[in-house]
Amino acid sequence: MAAHLSYGRVNLNVLREAVRRELREFLDKCAGSKAIVWDEYLTGPFGLIAQYSLLKEHEVEKMFTLKGSRLPAADVKNIIFFVRPRLELMDIIAENVLSEDRRGPARDFHILFVPRRSLLCEQRLKDLGVLGSFIHREEYSLDLIPFDGDLLSMESECAFKECYLEGDQTSLYHAAKGLMTLQALYGTIPQIFGKGECARVRTGLETGFHHVDQDGLDLLTSHCTQVLIPFHCRSGYVKLPPEKFAPKKQGDGGKDLPTEAKKLQLNSAEELYAEIRDKNFNAVGSVLSKKAKIISAAFEERHNAKTVGEIKQFVSQLPHMQAARGSLANHTSIAELIKDVTTSEDFFDKLTVEQEFMSGIDTDKVNNYIEDCIAQKHSLIKVLRLVCLQSVCNSGLKQKTYGYEHILTLHNLEKAGLLKPQTGGRNNYPTIRKTLRLWMDDVNEQNPTDISYVYSGYAPLSVRLAQLLSRPGWRSIEEVLRILPGPHFEERQPLPTGLQKKRQPGENRVTLVFFLGGVTFAEIAALRFLSQLEDGGTEYVVATTKLMNGTSWIEALMEKPF
Repeated sequence: MAAHLSYGRVNLNVLREAVRRELREFLDKCAGSKAIVWDEYLTGPFGLIAQYSLLKEHEVEKMFTLKGSRLPAADVKNIIFFVRPRLELMDIIAENVLSEDRRGPARDFHILFVPRRSLLCEQRLKDLGVLGSFIHREEYSLDLIPFDGDLLSMESECAFKECYLEGDQTSLYHAAKGLMTLQALYGTIPQIFGKGECARVRTGLETGFHHVDQDGLDLLTSHCTQVLIPFHCRSGYVKLPPEKFAPKKQGDGGKDLPTEAKKLQLNSAEELYAEIRDKNFNAVGSVLSKKAKIISAAFEERHNAKTVGEIKQFVSQLPHMQAARGSLANHTSIAELIKDVTTSEDFFDKLTVEQEFMSGIDTDKVNNYIEDCIAQKHSLIKVLRLVCLQSVCNSGLKQKTYGYEHILTLHNLEKAGLLKPQTGGRNNYPTIRKTLRLWMDDVNEQNPTDISYVYSGYAPLSVRLAQLLSRPGWRSIEEVLRILPGPHFEERQPLPTGLQKKRQPGENRVTLVFFLGGVTFAEIAALRFLSQLEDGGTEYVVATTKLMNGTSWIEALMEKPF
Protein backbone atom coordinates (compact mmCIF):
# COMPACT_ATOMS: atom_id res chain seq x y z
CA MET A 1 0.00 0.00 0.00
CA ALA A 2 1.18 3.55 -0.80
CA ALA A 3 1.02 5.65 2.40
CA HIS A 4 0.76 8.96 0.51
CA LEU A 5 -2.55 7.88 -1.05
CA SER A 6 -4.40 7.23 2.20
CA TYR A 7 -3.97 10.33 4.36
CA GLY A 8 -7.32 11.92 3.41
CA ARG A 9 -10.92 10.87 3.93
CA VAL A 10 -10.92 9.31 0.46
CA ASN A 11 -8.41 6.44 0.50
CA LEU A 12 -7.09 6.39 -3.08
CA ASN A 13 -5.22 3.17 -2.37
CA VAL A 14 -8.56 1.46 -3.04
CA LEU A 15 -8.53 2.83 -6.61
CA ARG A 16 -4.84 2.02 -7.08
CA GLU A 17 -5.35 -1.58 -5.95
CA ALA A 18 -8.32 -1.97 -8.32
CA VAL A 19 -6.27 -0.99 -11.38
CA ARG A 20 -3.31 -3.09 -10.20
CA ARG A 21 -5.59 -6.11 -9.89
CA GLU A 22 -6.81 -5.63 -13.47
CA LEU A 23 -3.19 -5.43 -14.66
CA ARG A 24 -2.21 -8.62 -12.81
CA GLU A 25 -5.16 -10.49 -14.31
CA PHE A 26 -4.10 -9.57 -17.84
CA LEU A 27 -0.47 -10.53 -17.25
CA ASP A 28 -1.55 -13.91 -15.91
CA LYS A 29 -3.47 -14.61 -19.12
CA CYS A 30 -0.13 -14.59 -20.95
CA ALA A 31 1.39 -17.72 -19.39
CA GLY A 32 5.18 -17.95 -19.38
CA SER A 33 8.07 -15.49 -19.51
CA LYS A 34 7.27 -12.02 -20.85
CA ALA A 35 8.78 -8.92 -22.39
CA ILE A 36 6.80 -5.67 -22.34
CA VAL A 37 7.18 -3.16 -25.16
CA TRP A 38 6.12 0.26 -23.86
CA ASP A 39 4.59 3.21 -25.60
CA GLU A 40 7.03 5.69 -24.02
CA TYR A 41 4.26 8.10 -22.95
CA LEU A 42 2.72 5.39 -20.74
CA THR A 43 5.81 4.62 -18.67
CA GLY A 44 5.22 7.59 -16.34
CA PRO A 45 1.55 6.84 -15.54
CA PHE A 46 2.20 3.10 -15.13
CA GLY A 47 5.09 3.83 -12.77
CA LEU A 48 2.58 5.32 -10.35
CA ILE A 49 0.52 2.15 -10.09
CA ALA A 50 2.90 -0.75 -10.74
CA GLN A 51 6.60 -0.81 -10.01
CA TYR A 52 8.93 -3.29 -11.70
CA SER A 53 8.75 -5.59 -8.65
CA LEU A 54 5.05 -6.25 -9.35
CA LEU A 55 5.71 -6.96 -13.02
CA LYS A 56 8.59 -9.26 -12.13
CA GLU A 57 6.29 -11.30 -9.86
CA HIS A 58 4.24 -12.07 -12.98
CA GLU A 59 7.20 -13.27 -15.06
CA VAL A 60 8.07 -10.00 -16.81
CA GLU A 61 11.77 -10.39 -17.58
CA LYS A 62 12.46 -7.63 -20.12
CA MET A 63 11.07 -4.18 -20.92
CA PHE A 64 11.70 -2.15 -24.07
CA THR A 65 10.59 1.20 -25.49
CA LEU A 66 8.48 1.00 -28.64
CA LYS A 67 10.71 1.93 -31.58
CA GLY A 68 10.91 1.13 -35.28
CA SER A 69 12.74 -1.85 -36.86
CA ARG A 70 13.71 -4.92 -34.84
CA LEU A 71 13.15 -5.42 -31.12
CA PRO A 72 16.17 -6.15 -28.89
CA ALA A 73 16.89 -9.85 -28.39
CA ALA A 74 14.92 -11.44 -25.54
CA ASP A 75 14.58 -15.12 -24.67
CA VAL A 76 10.91 -14.95 -23.66
CA LYS A 77 7.69 -16.71 -24.67
CA ASN A 78 5.41 -13.65 -24.76
CA ILE A 79 5.84 -10.14 -26.15
CA ILE A 80 3.21 -7.67 -24.92
CA PHE A 81 2.70 -4.22 -26.42
CA PHE A 82 1.32 -1.58 -24.00
CA VAL A 83 0.18 1.30 -26.24
CA ARG A 84 -2.24 4.17 -26.68
CA PRO A 85 -4.72 3.73 -29.55
CA ARG A 86 -2.74 5.76 -32.10
CA LEU A 87 -2.51 4.80 -35.76
CA GLU A 88 1.12 5.85 -36.06
CA LEU A 89 2.02 3.43 -33.24
CA MET A 90 0.33 0.56 -35.11
CA ASP A 91 2.80 1.04 -37.98
CA ILE A 92 5.72 0.65 -35.57
CA ILE A 93 4.16 -2.41 -33.91
CA ALA A 94 3.64 -4.07 -37.30
CA GLU A 95 7.30 -3.47 -38.13
CA ASN A 96 8.34 -5.04 -34.81
CA VAL A 97 6.11 -8.10 -35.28
CA LEU A 98 7.22 -8.77 -38.86
CA SER A 99 10.89 -8.52 -37.90
CA GLU A 100 10.33 -10.99 -35.01
CA ASP A 101 8.56 -13.44 -37.34
CA ARG A 102 11.61 -13.46 -39.61
CA ARG A 103 13.99 -13.86 -36.68
CA GLY A 104 12.33 -16.93 -35.07
CA PRO A 105 11.60 -18.89 -32.94
CA ALA A 106 7.86 -18.24 -32.79
CA ARG A 107 6.64 -15.87 -30.06
CA ASP A 108 3.20 -15.19 -28.69
CA PHE A 109 2.21 -11.56 -29.28
CA HIS A 110 -0.35 -9.63 -27.25
CA ILE A 111 -1.51 -6.01 -27.31
CA LEU A 112 -3.06 -3.98 -24.49
CA PHE A 113 -4.69 -0.71 -25.53
CA VAL A 114 -4.67 2.06 -22.88
CA PRO A 115 -7.25 3.31 -22.05
CA ARG A 116 -9.48 1.92 -24.79
CA ARG A 117 -9.47 -0.63 -27.59
CA SER A 118 -9.68 0.91 -31.05
CA LEU A 119 -11.34 -0.64 -34.13
CA LEU A 120 -9.43 1.78 -36.34
CA CYS A 121 -6.12 0.62 -34.87
CA GLU A 122 -7.08 -3.03 -35.27
CA GLN A 123 -8.05 -2.36 -38.90
CA ARG A 124 -4.64 -0.75 -39.48
CA LEU A 125 -2.93 -3.85 -38.02
CA LYS A 126 -5.09 -6.01 -40.30
CA ASP A 127 -4.15 -3.94 -43.34
CA LEU A 128 -0.49 -4.37 -42.39
CA GLY A 129 -0.96 -8.15 -42.17
CA VAL A 130 -0.21 -8.66 -38.47
CA LEU A 131 -3.58 -8.60 -36.69
CA GLY A 132 -3.75 -12.41 -36.61
CA SER A 133 -0.42 -12.57 -34.83
CA PHE A 134 -1.95 -11.28 -31.58
CA ILE A 135 -3.44 -13.86 -29.23
CA HIS A 136 -4.89 -11.28 -26.83
CA ARG A 137 -6.16 -7.87 -27.98
CA GLU A 138 -7.63 -6.14 -24.94
CA GLU A 139 -8.05 -2.73 -23.32
CA TYR A 140 -6.88 -1.49 -19.95
CA SER A 141 -9.20 1.15 -18.49
CA LEU A 142 -6.63 3.35 -16.80
CA ASP A 143 -8.95 6.35 -16.70
CA LEU A 144 -7.90 8.04 -13.45
CA ILE A 145 -4.40 7.66 -12.03
CA PRO A 146 -3.80 8.49 -8.34
CA PHE A 147 -0.87 10.90 -8.07
CA ASP A 148 -1.33 11.81 -4.40
CA GLY A 149 -3.84 11.46 -1.62
CA ASP A 150 -5.96 14.28 -3.04
CA LEU A 151 -5.01 14.23 -6.72
CA LEU A 152 -6.15 12.13 -9.71
CA SER A 153 -5.35 12.63 -13.38
CA MET A 154 -6.22 10.93 -16.66
CA GLU A 155 -3.00 12.30 -18.22
CA SER A 156 -4.77 12.69 -21.56
CA GLU A 157 -2.32 15.00 -23.32
CA CYS A 158 -4.73 16.18 -26.04
CA ALA A 159 -8.00 16.44 -24.09
CA PHE A 160 -8.39 20.21 -24.41
CA LYS A 161 -7.55 20.28 -28.11
CA GLU A 162 -9.85 17.35 -28.85
CA CYS A 163 -12.81 18.85 -27.00
CA TYR A 164 -12.56 22.51 -28.00
CA LEU A 165 -10.90 22.43 -31.41
CA GLU A 166 -11.73 19.09 -32.96
CA GLY A 167 -15.13 18.41 -31.43
CA ASP A 168 -13.94 14.97 -30.28
CA GLN A 169 -15.51 14.13 -26.92
CA THR A 170 -13.70 10.84 -26.38
CA SER A 171 -11.85 12.23 -23.36
CA LEU A 172 -15.20 13.26 -21.86
CA TYR A 173 -16.39 9.68 -22.23
CA HIS A 174 -13.35 8.49 -20.30
CA ALA A 175 -13.89 11.21 -17.68
CA ALA A 176 -17.42 9.87 -17.23
CA LYS A 177 -16.06 6.31 -16.97
CA GLY A 178 -13.61 7.49 -14.35
CA LEU A 179 -16.44 9.05 -12.34
CA MET A 180 -18.42 5.81 -12.60
CA THR A 181 -15.41 3.91 -11.25
CA LEU A 182 -15.10 6.32 -8.32
CA GLN A 183 -18.78 5.90 -7.52
CA ALA A 184 -18.48 2.12 -7.70
CA LEU A 185 -15.59 2.19 -5.22
CA TYR A 186 -16.56 5.04 -2.89
CA GLY A 187 -20.28 5.65 -3.26
CA THR A 188 -22.80 7.79 -5.10
CA ILE A 189 -22.15 11.51 -5.50
CA PRO A 190 -25.44 13.06 -4.38
CA GLN A 191 -24.92 16.63 -5.60
CA ILE A 192 -23.34 17.64 -8.91
CA PHE A 193 -22.55 21.20 -9.96
CA GLY A 194 -20.99 22.14 -13.28
CA LYS A 195 -19.75 25.15 -15.23
CA GLY A 196 -18.57 25.26 -18.85
CA GLU A 197 -19.38 23.84 -22.27
CA CYS A 198 -18.00 20.37 -21.54
CA ALA A 199 -18.96 20.08 -17.88
CA ARG A 200 -22.21 18.15 -18.34
CA VAL A 201 -20.66 14.66 -18.55
CA ARG A 202 -23.70 13.06 -16.96
CA THR A 203 -22.95 9.62 -18.34
CA GLY A 204 -20.84 8.77 -15.32
CA LEU A 205 -23.15 10.40 -12.80
CA GLU A 206 -26.46 8.65 -13.36
CA THR A 207 -25.85 5.35 -11.62
CA GLY A 208 -25.31 5.10 -7.86
CA PHE A 209 -23.78 2.18 -5.97
CA HIS A 210 -23.10 2.57 -2.24
CA HIS A 211 -23.77 4.95 0.63
CA VAL A 212 -21.86 8.18 0.95
CA ASP A 213 -21.90 11.34 3.07
CA GLN A 214 -25.12 12.95 1.94
CA ASP A 215 -23.50 16.40 1.99
CA GLY A 216 -20.79 15.32 -0.47
CA LEU A 217 -20.41 17.40 -3.64
CA ASP A 218 -18.92 17.09 -7.09
CA LEU A 219 -17.92 20.16 -9.10
CA LEU A 220 -17.20 19.73 -12.80
CA THR A 221 -15.45 22.72 -14.34
CA SER A 222 -14.62 23.08 -18.01
CA HIS A 223 -11.24 24.68 -18.69
CA CYS A 224 -12.67 27.28 -21.06
CA THR A 225 -14.18 28.87 -17.94
CA GLN A 226 -10.77 29.71 -16.42
CA VAL A 227 -8.57 30.43 -19.44
CA LEU A 228 -6.56 33.11 -17.58
CA ILE A 229 -4.97 30.68 -15.15
CA PRO A 230 -2.38 28.83 -17.29
CA PHE A 231 -1.07 32.07 -18.84
CA HIS A 232 -0.03 33.64 -15.54
CA CYS A 233 3.31 32.60 -14.05
CA ARG A 234 2.72 30.98 -10.68
CA SER A 235 4.63 32.23 -7.63
CA GLY A 236 4.77 28.83 -5.95
CA TYR A 237 7.46 26.22 -5.35
CA VAL A 238 5.93 23.59 -7.68
CA LYS A 239 5.64 25.52 -10.91
CA LEU A 240 8.47 25.57 -13.43
CA PRO A 241 9.30 22.66 -15.78
CA PRO A 242 11.95 20.35 -14.33
CA GLU A 243 14.22 20.70 -17.37
CA LYS A 244 15.01 24.23 -16.15
CA PHE A 245 16.65 22.78 -13.08
CA ALA A 246 19.19 20.30 -14.39
CA PRO A 247 21.90 19.95 -11.72
CA LYS A 248 25.32 21.37 -12.47
CA LYS A 249 28.81 20.97 -11.07
CA GLN A 250 31.84 23.26 -11.04
CA GLY A 251 34.60 22.44 -13.50
CA ASP A 252 38.03 23.95 -14.09
CA GLY A 253 37.94 27.73 -14.07
CA GLY A 254 34.66 27.82 -12.18
CA LYS A 255 32.58 26.91 -15.26
CA ASP A 256 29.30 25.06 -14.82
CA LEU A 257 29.40 21.58 -16.30
CA PRO A 258 26.16 19.64 -16.83
CA THR A 259 25.68 16.46 -14.86
CA GLU A 260 23.18 13.67 -15.28
CA ALA A 261 19.63 14.63 -14.34
CA LYS A 262 18.52 13.26 -10.99
CA LYS A 263 14.96 11.96 -10.87
CA LEU A 264 13.01 12.45 -7.66
CA GLN A 265 9.59 11.00 -6.96
CA LEU A 266 7.83 13.79 -5.14
CA ASN A 267 4.59 13.28 -3.23
CA SER A 268 3.15 13.85 0.22
CA ALA A 269 5.03 10.81 1.60
CA GLU A 270 8.07 13.11 1.77
CA GLU A 271 7.55 15.31 4.81
CA LEU A 272 9.47 18.38 3.62
CA TYR A 273 7.98 18.37 0.14
CA ALA A 274 4.46 18.13 1.57
CA GLU A 275 5.22 21.19 3.70
CA ILE A 276 6.61 23.47 0.98
CA ARG A 277 5.00 22.33 -2.28
CA ASP A 278 1.99 24.68 -2.07
CA LYS A 279 3.78 27.70 -0.59
CA ASN A 280 4.51 30.93 -2.39
CA PHE A 281 8.16 30.77 -3.39
CA ASN A 282 9.00 33.80 -1.26
CA ALA A 283 8.01 31.74 1.81
CA VAL A 284 10.08 28.66 0.96
CA GLY A 285 13.48 30.00 2.08
CA SER A 286 12.42 30.56 5.67
CA VAL A 287 10.92 27.05 5.88
CA LEU A 288 14.13 25.46 4.57
CA SER A 289 16.24 27.52 6.98
CA LYS A 290 14.08 26.50 9.93
CA LYS A 291 14.19 22.85 8.88
CA ALA A 292 18.00 22.98 8.57
CA LYS A 293 18.30 24.23 12.16
CA ILE A 294 15.99 21.48 13.45
CA ILE A 295 17.94 18.73 11.65
CA SER A 296 21.29 20.14 12.80
CA ALA A 297 20.07 20.24 16.40
CA ALA A 298 18.82 16.65 16.11
CA PHE A 299 22.27 15.43 15.01
CA GLU A 300 23.91 17.37 17.84
CA GLU A 301 21.87 15.32 20.31
CA ARG A 302 24.36 12.48 19.83
CA HIS A 303 26.77 14.33 22.12
CA ASN A 304 24.20 14.23 24.92
CA ALA A 305 23.62 10.50 24.64
CA LYS A 306 25.41 9.00 27.67
CA THR A 307 23.63 5.78 28.58
CA VAL A 308 23.18 2.69 26.43
CA GLY A 309 19.43 3.40 26.25
CA GLU A 310 20.00 6.97 25.02
CA ILE A 311 22.53 5.81 22.41
CA LYS A 312 20.13 3.10 21.25
CA GLN A 313 17.32 5.64 20.93
CA PHE A 314 19.53 7.99 18.89
CA VAL A 315 20.61 5.16 16.57
CA SER A 316 16.97 4.16 15.99
CA GLN A 317 16.19 7.72 14.87
CA LEU A 318 19.26 7.96 12.62
CA PRO A 319 17.70 6.59 9.37
CA HIS A 320 14.84 9.11 9.55
CA MET A 321 17.27 11.95 10.32
CA GLN A 322 19.54 11.00 7.42
CA ALA A 323 16.55 10.83 5.05
CA ALA A 324 15.45 14.27 6.27
CA ARG A 325 18.92 15.68 5.68
CA GLY A 326 19.00 14.22 2.17
CA SER A 327 15.56 15.65 1.44
CA LEU A 328 16.67 19.07 2.72
CA ALA A 329 19.75 18.99 0.48
CA ASN A 330 17.65 18.15 -2.59
CA HIS A 331 15.08 20.87 -2.01
CA THR A 332 17.69 23.46 -1.09
CA SER A 333 19.42 22.80 -4.42
CA ILE A 334 16.11 23.00 -6.29
CA ALA A 335 15.21 26.24 -4.50
CA GLU A 336 18.54 27.78 -5.47
CA LEU A 337 18.02 26.85 -9.11
CA ILE A 338 14.48 28.25 -9.09
CA LYS A 339 15.76 31.44 -7.48
CA ASP A 340 18.21 31.91 -10.37
CA VAL A 341 15.17 32.08 -12.66
CA THR A 342 12.82 34.09 -10.47
CA THR A 343 15.38 36.78 -9.64
CA SER A 344 16.33 37.40 -13.28
CA GLU A 345 15.40 40.76 -14.83
CA ASP A 346 13.40 39.16 -17.64
CA PHE A 347 11.32 37.07 -15.24
CA PHE A 348 10.49 40.18 -13.19
CA ASP A 349 9.53 42.16 -16.31
CA LYS A 350 7.29 39.34 -17.52
CA LEU A 351 5.64 38.95 -14.11
CA THR A 352 5.03 42.73 -13.93
CA VAL A 353 3.26 42.71 -17.31
CA GLU A 354 1.14 39.70 -16.34
CA GLN A 355 0.06 41.32 -13.06
CA GLU A 356 -0.78 44.58 -14.82
CA PHE A 357 -3.05 42.71 -17.23
CA MET A 358 -4.70 40.72 -14.43
CA SER A 359 -5.38 43.88 -12.42
CA GLY A 360 -6.81 45.68 -15.48
CA ILE A 361 -3.97 48.12 -16.16
CA ASP A 362 -3.40 49.20 -19.82
CA THR A 363 -4.97 46.06 -21.29
CA ASP A 364 -6.25 48.08 -24.28
CA LYS A 365 -2.85 49.42 -25.32
CA VAL A 366 0.00 47.93 -27.34
CA ASN A 367 2.39 46.49 -24.75
CA ASN A 368 6.03 47.50 -25.19
CA TYR A 369 7.37 44.40 -23.42
CA ILE A 370 5.50 42.07 -25.80
CA GLU A 371 6.73 44.11 -28.77
CA ASP A 372 10.31 43.82 -27.47
CA CYS A 373 9.96 40.05 -26.99
CA ILE A 374 8.82 39.69 -30.60
CA ALA A 375 11.62 41.92 -31.90
CA GLN A 376 14.24 40.02 -29.88
CA LYS A 377 12.83 36.66 -31.07
CA HIS A 378 11.99 35.33 -27.63
CA SER A 379 10.28 31.96 -27.35
CA LEU A 380 7.07 31.84 -29.40
CA ILE A 381 5.27 30.16 -26.51
CA LYS A 382 6.24 32.99 -24.16
CA VAL A 383 4.90 35.58 -26.60
CA LEU A 384 1.67 33.66 -27.22
CA ARG A 385 1.01 33.28 -23.48
CA LEU A 386 1.29 37.05 -22.99
CA VAL A 387 -0.77 37.89 -26.08
CA CYS A 388 -3.53 35.46 -25.06
CA LEU A 389 -3.54 36.84 -21.51
CA GLN A 390 -3.99 40.38 -22.82
CA SER A 391 -6.70 39.25 -25.24
CA VAL A 392 -8.74 37.53 -22.51
CA CYS A 393 -8.38 40.43 -20.04
CA ASN A 394 -9.31 42.99 -22.72
CA SER A 395 -12.04 41.01 -24.54
CA GLY A 396 -9.92 41.01 -27.70
CA LEU A 397 -6.92 42.68 -29.32
CA LYS A 398 -6.55 45.40 -31.87
CA GLN A 399 -6.07 43.77 -35.25
CA LYS A 400 -2.45 43.33 -36.26
CA THR A 401 -0.50 41.31 -38.83
CA TYR A 402 1.40 38.27 -37.54
CA GLY A 403 3.87 35.85 -39.15
CA TYR A 404 2.14 33.66 -41.75
CA GLU A 405 4.16 30.60 -40.69
CA HIS A 406 2.21 30.48 -37.42
CA ILE A 407 -1.24 31.09 -38.94
CA LEU A 408 -2.51 27.60 -38.02
CA THR A 409 -1.46 28.03 -34.39
CA LEU A 410 -3.11 31.45 -34.24
CA HIS A 411 -6.25 29.96 -35.78
CA ASN A 412 -6.31 27.27 -33.07
CA LEU A 413 -5.93 29.90 -30.34
CA GLU A 414 -8.77 31.94 -31.86
CA LYS A 415 -11.01 28.88 -32.19
CA ALA A 416 -10.35 28.03 -28.53
CA GLY A 417 -11.41 31.55 -27.53
CA LEU A 418 -7.94 32.60 -26.37
CA LEU A 419 -7.31 35.16 -29.13
CA LYS A 420 -9.89 37.36 -30.80
CA PRO A 421 -10.10 40.80 -32.43
CA GLN A 422 -11.78 43.66 -30.65
CA THR A 423 -15.36 44.07 -31.82
CA GLY A 424 -16.41 47.05 -29.76
CA GLY A 425 -18.48 44.96 -27.37
CA ARG A 426 -18.41 45.15 -23.60
CA ASN A 427 -15.37 43.85 -21.74
CA ASN A 428 -16.73 41.63 -18.94
CA TYR A 429 -13.41 40.91 -17.26
CA PRO A 430 -13.43 43.97 -14.93
CA THR A 431 -16.90 42.98 -13.67
CA ILE A 432 -15.81 39.38 -13.09
CA ARG A 433 -12.59 40.49 -11.41
CA LYS A 434 -14.33 42.82 -8.96
CA THR A 435 -17.34 40.62 -8.16
CA LEU A 436 -15.30 37.47 -7.54
CA ARG A 437 -12.35 39.32 -5.96
CA LEU A 438 -9.90 37.83 -8.43
CA TRP A 439 -7.25 40.46 -7.75
CA MET A 440 -6.02 41.24 -4.22
CA ASP A 441 -3.58 44.13 -3.71
CA ASP A 442 -2.35 43.20 -0.24
CA VAL A 443 -1.27 39.55 -0.25
CA ASN A 444 0.51 37.95 2.68
CA GLU A 445 2.81 35.46 0.94
CA GLN A 446 4.41 34.20 4.16
CA ASN A 447 1.18 33.51 6.07
CA PRO A 448 -1.59 33.64 3.46
CA THR A 449 -5.21 34.29 4.29
CA ASP A 450 -6.60 33.98 0.76
CA ILE A 451 -6.07 31.75 -2.28
CA SER A 452 -4.64 34.73 -4.22
CA TYR A 453 -1.24 34.01 -2.62
CA VAL A 454 -0.56 31.32 -5.27
CA TYR A 455 -0.17 34.02 -7.94
CA SER A 456 1.01 36.83 -5.63
CA GLY A 457 -2.27 38.68 -6.14
CA TYR A 458 -4.49 36.75 -8.56
CA ALA A 459 -7.05 34.27 -7.21
CA PRO A 460 -7.63 31.37 -9.66
CA LEU A 461 -11.16 31.78 -11.03
CA SER A 462 -11.98 28.07 -10.92
CA VAL A 463 -10.98 27.79 -7.25
CA ARG A 464 -12.88 30.95 -6.32
CA LEU A 465 -15.97 29.34 -7.88
CA ALA A 466 -15.38 26.20 -5.79
CA GLN A 467 -14.94 28.33 -2.66
CA LEU A 468 -18.16 30.25 -3.29
CA LEU A 469 -20.04 27.03 -4.05
CA SER A 470 -19.14 25.75 -0.59
CA ARG A 471 -20.14 29.01 1.07
CA PRO A 472 -22.49 30.86 0.50
CA GLY A 473 -23.47 29.04 -2.74
CA TRP A 474 -23.68 29.96 -6.42
CA ARG A 475 -27.04 31.71 -6.10
CA SER A 476 -25.11 34.67 -4.70
CA ILE A 477 -23.19 35.06 -7.99
CA GLU A 478 -25.86 34.15 -10.58
CA GLU A 479 -25.18 37.26 -12.70
CA VAL A 480 -21.45 36.54 -12.96
CA LEU A 481 -22.05 32.88 -13.77
CA ARG A 482 -24.14 33.96 -16.75
CA ILE A 483 -21.30 36.16 -17.98
CA LEU A 484 -18.68 33.40 -17.78
CA PRO A 485 -18.35 31.07 -20.80
CA GLY A 486 -20.63 28.04 -20.93
CA PRO A 487 -23.74 27.00 -19.03
CA HIS A 488 -23.89 26.15 -15.34
CA PHE A 489 -26.10 23.53 -13.77
CA GLU A 490 -26.96 21.65 -10.61
CA GLU A 491 -28.17 18.06 -10.38
CA ARG A 492 -29.00 15.70 -7.56
CA GLN A 493 -28.85 11.93 -7.42
CA PRO A 494 -31.46 10.67 -4.99
CA LEU A 495 -30.44 7.99 -2.52
CA PRO A 496 -32.73 5.48 -0.80
CA THR A 497 -33.28 6.48 2.83
CA GLY A 498 -31.50 3.39 4.14
CA LEU A 499 -28.29 4.21 2.25
CA GLN A 500 -27.92 7.79 3.42
CA LYS A 501 -25.18 8.52 5.91
CA LYS A 502 -25.09 11.75 7.86
CA ARG A 503 -21.89 13.57 8.67
CA GLN A 504 -20.59 13.32 12.20
CA PRO A 505 -20.16 16.56 14.22
CA GLY A 506 -16.94 18.30 13.19
CA GLU A 507 -16.54 16.10 10.11
CA ASN A 508 -15.79 17.98 6.86
CA ARG A 509 -17.71 17.35 3.69
CA VAL A 510 -15.74 16.00 0.72
CA THR A 511 -15.90 17.79 -2.63
CA LEU A 512 -14.42 16.33 -5.81
CA VAL A 513 -13.42 19.08 -8.26
CA PHE A 514 -12.99 17.66 -11.77
CA PHE A 515 -11.16 19.94 -14.22
CA LEU A 516 -12.04 19.05 -17.81
CA GLY A 517 -9.24 20.21 -20.13
CA GLY A 518 -6.50 20.33 -17.50
CA VAL A 519 -5.46 21.81 -14.17
CA THR A 520 -2.41 23.78 -13.04
CA PHE A 521 -0.43 23.19 -9.86
CA ALA A 522 -1.47 26.67 -8.70
CA GLU A 523 -5.13 25.63 -8.72
CA ILE A 524 -4.24 22.46 -6.81
CA ALA A 525 -2.30 24.50 -4.24
CA ALA A 526 -5.22 26.89 -3.83
CA LEU A 527 -7.70 24.05 -3.23
CA ARG A 528 -5.33 22.47 -0.69
CA PHE A 529 -5.20 25.84 1.07
CA LEU A 530 -9.00 25.84 1.33
CA SER A 531 -8.95 22.25 2.64
CA GLN A 532 -6.62 23.29 5.45
CA LEU A 533 -8.71 26.23 6.66
CA GLU A 534 -9.96 25.55 10.18
CA ASP A 535 -13.39 26.99 9.45
CA GLY A 536 -13.51 25.80 5.84
CA GLY A 537 -15.67 22.75 6.44
CA THR A 538 -14.66 21.14 3.14
CA GLU A 539 -11.96 18.69 2.10
CA TYR A 540 -11.18 18.88 -1.62
CA VAL A 541 -10.09 16.08 -3.93
CA VAL A 542 -8.86 17.13 -7.39
CA ALA A 543 -9.37 15.15 -10.59
CA THR A 544 -8.43 16.27 -14.09
CA THR A 545 -7.85 15.20 -17.66
CA LYS A 546 -4.24 16.51 -17.53
CA LEU A 547 -1.75 18.15 -15.16
CA MET A 548 -0.37 21.12 -17.07
CA ASN A 549 1.16 24.58 -17.09
CA GLY A 550 0.92 27.47 -19.54
CA THR A 551 3.74 26.17 -21.71
CA SER A 552 2.39 22.64 -22.09
CA TRP A 553 -1.10 24.02 -22.78
CA ILE A 554 0.08 26.29 -25.61
CA GLU A 555 2.25 23.48 -27.01
CA ALA A 556 -0.82 21.24 -27.23
CA LEU A 557 -2.56 23.87 -29.39
CA MET A 558 0.37 24.62 -31.67
CA GLU A 559 0.74 23.39 -35.23
CA LYS A 560 4.05 22.84 -36.95
CA PRO A 561 4.96 25.77 -39.25
CA PHE A 562 5.04 25.28 -42.99
